[in-house]
Amino acid sequence: MQKTAIAIHGGAGTITRASLTAEQEKAYRAALKEAVEAGHQVLEQGGTALEAVELAVVHLEDTPLFNAGRGSVFTKEGKHEMDAAIMCGKTLEAGAVAGVRSIKNPVKLATAIMEHSDHVMLSGYGAEEFALSYGLELAPESYFFDKYRYEQWSEVRDSDIFMLDHTEQRDEKFGTVGAVAVDQAGNVAAATSTGGMTNKRYNRIGDTPIIGSGTYANNKTCAISCTGHGEFFMRAVVAYDVSCLMEYKGYTLQQACEEVVMQKLVAFGGEGGLIALTAAGEIAMPFNSEGMYRASKSAQQETFVGIYKA
Repeated sequence: MQKTAIAIHGGAGTITRASLTAEQEKAYRAALKEAVEAGHQVLEQGGTALEAVELAVVHLEDTPLFNAGRGSVFTKEGKHEMDAAIMCGKTLEAGAVAGVRSIKNPVKLATAIMEHSDHVMLSGYGAEEFALSYGLELAPESYFFDKYRYEQWSEVRDSDIFMLDHTEQRDEKFGTVGAVAVDQAGNVAAATSTGGMTNKRYNRIGDTPIIGSGTYANNKTCAISCTGHGEFFMRAVVAYDVSCLMEYKGYTLQQACEEVVMQKLVAFGGEGGLIALTAAGEIAMPFNSEGMYRASKSAQQETFVGIYKA
């Protein structure tokens, strides 16, 4: 039987031991462990990689700890605009959603777009109308309200500054969540979800819902979910670039990830990381920032949960 594996992330950035209290660290580790083990259980029970990554991301969207779903940051208007994507490595089918405001779990909407439409990406009101037609759960503004996120936004709402998810000006946290998995049939999948940038304007959209930039899956190479400064990840077409290095230059997963994350992105100022795995169950979780919330589980091995560089 094919070895199953799953990896997840909850964002990258200036995440150091000094930036988290013991209580905060415990909460983050518990949330990551719960999400990755929920996804892995799906795989062990014969579920698909798509089902596993969707469930893992739903777990992360449902906790206010991460900048996705319930924990999404505030826009300039004091609203929440969320993006998400999901992709199947076997068929290269994908679904993505951008700039939705009232969807409880944007990753579920991305899945519905992939499965029930002829499109890949829907945005704004049209995406919300599509969600209603398929009975996806909506949530009121109050559901997305988080005191910490509100205070974060209050610091900059009267300025033209937009911020990545952080606690202090110097502490950048790129608050995207994502998952990659391989199932018993050897198929891979990737899913990513985000609330974007605090105080963002003009319906700004990042790399998360852009297939090939923030999310990509192909059985021939790998499944990838990115987290970082989206503008750089779009310009570098990060997720697809890793896949291309494997497919056309014969790089291993680790070599391809190191080349893109540690060399290419760094060279022009891109900060962040990604999670990736192959159909053989090989996992890579590189990041060029101070830390990245991450977890993984392969077959019957112990669950790994990490936050800092070492």
